[in-house]
Amino acid sequence: MPTHDDVDGFLTDTLIGDDPVLDAALAAQHEAGLPAIEVSPVSAKFLHLLVRISGARRVLEIGTLGGYSTIWLARALPDGGRVVTIEAEEHNAGVARENLERAGVADLVDIRVGRGLDVLPSLVGEEPFDLVFVDADKESNPGYLDWAARLGRPGTVVVLDNVVRGGAVADPPPGDTKVAGARAGVVMLAEDPRFDATALQTLDRKGWDGLALAVVTDVVASGIPDDRP
Repeated sequence: MPTHDDVDGFLTDTLIGDDPVLDAALAAQHEAGLPAIEVSPVSAKFLHLLVRISGARRVLEIGTLGGYSTIWLARALPDGGRVVTIEAEEHNAGVARENLERAGVADLVDIRVGRGLDVLPSLVGEEPFDLVFVDADKESNPGYLDWAARLGRPGTVVVLDNVVRGGAVADPPPGDTKVAGARAGVVMLAEDPRFDATALQTLDRKGWDGLALAVVTDVVASGIPDDRP
């Protein structure tokens, strides 16, 4: 009987295939001691296609790690497009810079180093983002979603990763702040009038998890001022 790992392997091999640049990026971040928490290849391709489908020119990524997903996002950009990615750890950002250079997309990416909730206010006044990918500390998910709406526009696509947490999101264990943050993010997407959202469970080489997919409907619906020029 095939397992979910077998299916993931088949889908990865069939729909993505070999990519020496991406393989090198993963090898570099693992050799640098970064945790193996990057998105799976099939999920990364999903993000890539979302950028292309939405026609996103400006992409915001919260949580760079070693730049694996950043490469996928940057490769999907149209001419003149740009990814702004936020990474809390300078060590991780250094690995990402090398991976982006090796992939030939460094000139399309702006890495901002610092805690996400500290860096995001510095983006106020810039051109709004067309797609936001949130994959950082789960405890801050509600804050990240708030900024995704504030820095976006009606129609901005928002992807929130790791929302199922092996099923724990349905019945959070006491004291698990990551699960609590993931659940709070999903609830916010349901209750905040700035978003229209759904979520999908996933089962791949990373196990049982899922992602939420939302569109920004109104950046000022909740009374938060639109600070864009």
